[in-house]
Amino acid sequence: MARASDELLSTLFECHGGALRRYTHSLTRNAALTEDIVQETMLRAWQRPKVLELDKDAAQAWLFTVARRLVIDDARSARSRREVAALGEVEGTALDRTDAVLDSIIVADALASLSDHHRQIVIDAYFAGQSIPEISRRLGIPEGTAKSRLHYGLRGLRLALQERGVTR
Repeated sequence: MARASDELLSTLFECHGGALRRYTHSLTRNAALTEDIVQETMLRAWQRPKVLELDKDAAQAWLFTVARRLVIDDARSARSRREVAALGEVEGTALDRTDAVLDSIIVADALASLSDHHRQIVIDAYFAGQSIPEISRRLGIPEGTAKSRLHYGLRGLRLALQERGVTR
């Protein structure tokens, strides 16, 4: 009995599968959902052996009706009402800043390993955007001293970052 119903289902799918897929796709416009609906429709036909024995036109009408109702049920489902397909970047969403936060922690740790003089010069020059003459005037040191502290501070920072696994 099961073998006969499997053969009838196979025949039903061969006769109506393509048309059912096209019809369902015209309703959903979603390839994955179309496949799910067609599969569920055929499963329901298999669960009702009388459908397998209907004539060709009646079987197709039954399949299309079941498929249409499944599409409607899906459209009314909570999943369908709450999910929104995002084709691009959704307005108002924040970018993932995990890498930036981790980078800032590593840089802060590396800066903390520098001497106070070198750390202050690097921060003033690169984070505050001050020029060497501005830094030297503010700290009351010669420009040459500010330049050499910046040079050695950057070298120390590079080594500290390399020790922490930063290679770029």
